[in-house]
Amino acid sequence: MNSTVTTGTETSVWGGGNQPLGASYGKMMMWFFIVSDALTFSGFLAAYGFSRFKFIETWPIADEVFTHVPFFHGNYPMIYVAFMTFVLIMSSVTMVLAVDAGHKMKKNAVIWYMFATVIGGIIFVGSQAWEWGTFIKGDYGALETKGGRILQFVDAGDTEKRVALSDFATSIPSERTEHERKNGIWFYQEPGLTSVSLNEVVEGFKANPNILIRTELINEEGKKTVLDRKASLAKLADATQVVEGANLIHNEYGSRLFADFFFFITGFHGFHVFSGVVINIIIWFNVILGTYERRGHYEMVEKVGLYWHFVDLVWVFVFTFFYLV
Repeated sequence: MNSTVTTGTETSVWGGGNQPLGASYGKMMMWFFIVSDALTFSGFLAAYGFSRFKFIETWPIADEVFTHVPFFHGNYPMIYVAFMTFVLIMSSVTMVLAVDAGHKMKKNAVIWYMFATVIGGIIFVGSQAWEWGTFIKGDYGALETKGGRILQFVDAGDTEKRVALSDFATSIPSERTEHERKNGIWFYQEPGLTSVSLNEVVEGFKANPNILIRTELINEEGKKTVLDRKASLAKLADATQVVEGANLIHNEYGSRLFADFFFFITGFHGFHVFSGVVINIIIWFNVILGTYERRGHYEMVEKVGLYWHFVDLVWVFVFTFFYLV
């Protein structure tokens, strides 16, 4: 006797049952990706948090690191980062409006809202690239000690005012000419040259009594510890090299771990935003061509919208960890 077991109604994608949670296959897979990616970011931020509080007494102060605004000279703590965050959040708003317009089958509205989303993403990625370039280039320069600690320089009359190495370093022509590229020796045996040498900084510091050294250690007032003149001269003997800017090995702003996490986590998030911009541009062109109008729905816009909201939400946590805590 033959019997047939019916497990469910066959559809174009799902077979053997109803759609889980009432979501289509595409949206369900997007949620799976978002959950797995959220766990990845959580691991990165947890590692950052552990390192941040393990070295809390010497961790760089964000207000002293992220102070630049394009085309403006001066000290503007967190202003540009706040602008970047605002732009990304607003792009998430325009994405919501695009999804809503798609539900109402308003093609032109979807086109314009997605265009605004793409522009917001491009501004954010460009701003992040600019911030990276500024962070890598550095501001004032510093000295690194044998133990890997960073020594910065401040004005004795106003210890809140940083002093650049080039402002007080003494020029020693013979030392600089010895390391010219035409020698063909330093290129293989020594690291790249800094704008000033260690000896030039040391001699310039000794000749200028109006400059003091500021260490990485955070005092009870929540500020970096400034040494008096005598202690500064003694500390100068521990310096081994000049550090300008930040990379994966050296960091003029303080702990090298800060730079490592900054490049890795913000770079990983920036890659997500860049990918989202590329995907949004593809979907935007499909909207213009009428692809989803012919399908009778704009679910693809909704799926990329989920991804875009995710990278927006992740940035809120990255912003909190790196810039506010």
